[in-house]
Amino acid sequence: MKTQSGNHKNSHFSINCRGSLIDLSVPKIMGILNLTPDSFSDGGKFNEEKAALNHAEKMLKEGAEIIDIGPQSTRPDAQFLSAPEEISRIGNMISLIKKEFPETLISLDTFYAETVKFGFNEGLDIINDISGGMFDEKMFETAGETRLPYILMHVNPTYESMHEKIIEDDIILNINKYFSEKILGLKKFGVKDIILDPGFGFGKTVEQQLQMIDELQHIGFGKYPLLVGISRKSFIYKPLGKQPLEINEETQKLHFQMLEKGAKILRVHDVAQAKKTVDEFLKIN
Repeated sequence: MKTQSGNHKNSHFSINCRGSLIDLSVPKIMGILNLTPDSFSDGGKFNEEKAALNHAEKMLKEGAEIIDIGPQSTRPDAQFLSAPEEISRIGNMISLIKKEFPETLISLDTFYAETVKFGFNEGLDIINDISGGMFDEKMFETAGETRLPYILMHVNPTYESMHEKIIEDDIILNINKYFSEKILGLKKFGVKDIILDPGFGFGKTVEQQLQMIDELQHIGFGKYPLLVGISRKSFIYKPLGKQPLEINEETQKLHFQMLEKGAKILRVHDVAQAKKTVDEFLKIN
């Protein structure tokens, strides 16, 4: 991981994806491809192969550079899948997207080491683990073996507690303490490229999440690239009395704010809108 500047906003980060150096000085858009019938906002729309490929193509045309494949929903009360069930749901999706769109980076949203190994053999570029290695003790070791970049998300310690609002101390301190411990663990297994995700929508109050946006520049010590995933999250739409699909304008304003505070990857459902926001940000900066 390279940083050439002390200023978080202008830090030059790059990650090594299977031998290709990916420059994150220009923020990247990660488009969400849910292969789940029970996702909270687009459940069941893209879990057929052809529909999923078409949706991936649409997101790439709109400006996504990373496609994040999700075989299982992690919304509250979602169905819990085993690793073999995830693998059968992924099917040929990774290799199909790689064949059609070789330049695309593919991340896999899973907390299972076994799913990561399968994905790696199919051509996976990035591990996106919401569990910080806590739901599968083999995860950090597997990440080290694959040498893939690893997205480390802040979350409560168990699958059952991941949506419980149990954090009482200052949320930024809590997140940074968690990250420093986990980063040490990852480095022990030789993981070199780490991306930090503060975990919006996972066990945090509305107030805590607004504080995370306000103080984003203090998360991760300026040493690691930050990914933010606020797309269609309830802390935005519930206080407004709106539905997940009705908050695009508010979401883009928050995206812009977070880009100003150093976010390098936006994980989104609405790629075209996020692309406009990134372009506007780049024009000003």
